[in-house]
Amino acid sequence: MTDAQQTIRWGHEALELEIGITGDGTARLLRLGAPGETVDGQRPGAPLPLVEVTAAGHGRTWSGNRFISTAIGERLRHRGHRAGRDGTWHTLTVELYDPVSGLAAEATYRSPDGIPALRSEVVLHNEGDGTLSLESVTTLAAGCLTSGGAAALDASDLLWAENDWLAECRWQRRPLRATSPGLHGRIRTVDGRGTFERAGQGAWSSCGSLPMGGLTDRDSGRTWVWQIEHNGGGWRWECGEREDAAYVALFGPGDSHHNWRQALAPGASFRTVPAALALSADGGPDGAFAVLTRYRRALRRPHSDHQRLPVIFNDYMNCLMGDPTSAKLLPLVDAAADAGAEYFVIDAGWYDDDADGWWDSVGAWEPAASRFPGPRGIHEVLDHIRDRGMIPGLWLEPEVVGVRSPLAESLPEEAFFRRAGVRLVEHGRHHLDLRHPAARAHLDRVVDRLVGEWGVGYLKLDHNINPGSGTSADPGETPGAGLLGHNRAHLDWLDGVLDRHPGLVLENCASGGMRMDHALLSRVQLQSTSDQENLLLYAPVAAAAPTAVTPEQGAVWAYPRPEDSLDEVAFTMASALLGRVHLSGRLTELTPEARALVHEAVAVYKEIRADLPEALPLWPLGLPAWDDTWLALALRAPAATYVTVWRRPGGDPDVALSLPHLRADDVRLDVLHPSTHRALTTWDPATAELSLHLPDAPSAVLLRLTPAGLPAEDRDQ
Repeated sequence: MTDAQQTIRWGHEALELEIGITGDGTARLLRLGAPGETVDGQRPGAPLPLVEVTAAGHGRTWSGNRFISTAIGERLRHRGHRAGRDGTWHTLTVELYDPVSGLAAEATYRSPDGIPALRSEVVLHNEGDGTLSLESVTTLAAGCLTSGGAAALDASDLLWAENDWLAECRWQRRPLRATSPGLHGRIRTVDGRGTFERAGQGAWSSCGSLPMGGLTDRDSGRTWVWQIEHNGGGWRWECGEREDAAYVALFGPGDSHHNWRQALAPGASFRTVPAALALSADGGPDGAFAVLTRYRRALRRPHSDHQRLPVIFNDYMNCLMGDPTSAKLLPLVDAAADAGAEYFVIDAGWYDDDADGWWDSVGAWEPAASRFPGPRGIHEVLDHIRDRGMIPGLWLEPEVVGVRSPLAESLPEEAFFRRAGVRLVEHGRHHLDLRHPAARAHLDRVVDRLVGEWGVGYLKLDHNINPGSGTSADPGETPGAGLLGHNRAHLDWLDGVLDRHPGLVLENCASGGMRMDHALLSRVQLQSTSDQENLLLYAPVAAAAPTAVTPEQGAVWAYPRPEDSLDEVAFTMASALLGRVHLSGRLTELTPEARALVHEAVAVYKEIRADLPEALPLWPLGLPAWDDTWLALALRAPAATYVTVWRRPGGDPDVALSLPHLRADDVRLDVLHPSTHRALTTWDPATAELSLHLPDAPSAVLLRLTPAGLPAEDRDQ
């Protein structure tokens, strides 16, 4: 690449983007970082084209497993750009054109004021005479993640999160050189053909891996974290070396991984799924996740729930487990109200009136007379919830219809996922295609009945099947394209529900955390973090959840059982106190001592929850590993820092936590929960290190650290 003849500089006080345009119109992202940063040691030519595209007949200029170095990307030429403001967001749109294929691209970058995060989308327009068959498109391509050549690459570590049912948010860290080894020979410099990649598949966006990743410099702490904001499994990212610099390329669905192709006829357009990139200049992964948290809050749909953080009781986990009846629910309603719950959610099974079970008969979402036998049926329970000062909620799995449901026959064939002309069946269910008006009308009638007529104020929206690569609504549509269309219709449906019922609270669940993505989280109010029933195994999920979801949206089960020790009751309650409390368990059977711990924990949560919507996460022991004996999550709020520390069986009873933002501060340290704790603590202001002794395992504590110089009214907030 020749030297830039024109430079576009755009951004704000926290982030600056620099695009170089050569004499022939080639536009590349040269720099992304803090304003005024220099790019020492950056080799010319390392930046990527702003957009990379493969299409049938238009492949790559360098073959391998990478989906950069594309022929269309190399040919795209700058033909204009425009910058603007959209409220607190800065926008830049760069217009590009490929004269060979006739493809035009608009790359739109957005960044919220004061936050070093960049959001990108690309719109492609076919201005040529023939149809183009798209096979991959980058939402964001950045070839300038590192500067300083091979030394910076040698110091770089990749970050990604494995994500499985019952084992969500398991972050991994590996040297970039383990997957992108140095290949430079004595004669010439070469790039490899491989890359490190992660991809989602099917209908679950986070089954296998979170749609996220990162790159951190272990010496300087400079860290990038990215997320692909897509609510289906059609996403992919790759990160590796290109010409002595680290690059990242973020994609929605593609042909090689997702059976996605998009026929783009002359005059037609295609829009990619959005993605975001967050930067911490020197704060390591903690700093980058803090930036991403601020960005997520700036992007999502406003809702009062994000500030109120009411306590939710849900009857499922370690409690009724999908077997609700009036007789079982009414005493639980009283126990939940006594504990301080503000919502009471009846989970799965309330519609089950079938002798053969409900799994493959769902779809109509009518209450089961056999479960609610009184003259008022389920409304007896809903009214009792309201009488006890709580808002009623219900579980719903809207996108599925059981094979034995009457809806399977009454809805048109085109309202369901199909491939090769055959309606799909997965685990006894059909999957609705929300692009079809009959499917959407059915769900709108259900929600409007439950919310508008029954007065339900909370819906837990679950999704428990993964029907493969997608659906083909017509013979010319690939399954991946059909799935993308359904995913977008699903988001539009959620927007419509909240437009009609703005006070309704929606929880996103997919067998726990199998759809933990910001496309959904930018709309719904809560995210189920796991279905994990073991309190010891839930702790690492709860500790890592703020990497994927803002603390005020992360629903964590607190599910004491009568057979649990008091330490175990305190442990499970502590897991939820820096997120959203999802209280459950057989509260009516608890001992008075255990019940007192539950009530105490809820009271503590109500005392601190006003701080959580502004708090930023950090991990004083590093990102949690699945088998760690000690785990810690901290939330840094304006007036105090809250820290939950878990000790699981095994290991030493002593641990040291690093809280560098409190260095040189004399702090007031309070143990907020449990009041029965046997913790011993020592604070060293010189090293910003908190020494903690927990003699028993399992045990957990919630701590509050307040700089002693703050006024008393701030300490007590």
